[in-house]
Amino acid sequence: MYPSVIKVTPHEDYTLAIVFDNGERGTLDMKPYLGFGVFSKLEDYNIFKRVKVSFDTIEWDGEIDLDPEFIYNNCNITTNV
Repeated sequence: MYPSVIKVTPHEDYTLAIVFDNGERGTLDMKPYLGFGVFSKLEDYNIFKRVKVSFDTIEWDGEIDLDPEFIYNNCNITTNV
C-alpha cells in the first residue's frame, strides 16, 4: 500500500510539490513525461497548473491522472513532517 496524495502544488518548471498522508513531502518532475500520449497536453502550462488531488492521487482535466504508486516511486522525497 502506497501513501495517498493529500496536496499538490504545480511549479512553472513542470515539477509538482507533493504532500503524502504519511507526512512525507517531495517533488515529482513531470518534464520527462510531457511528450508522451495524453501527457503531451500538459505541455501547455495553463493546463498543467490545473492539477488537483483526486481521491488518493492527482489528476488534470480530461481524465489525465497518475497512479499513486507511480507518484510515490518517482517522487524525490525531500522532507518528513
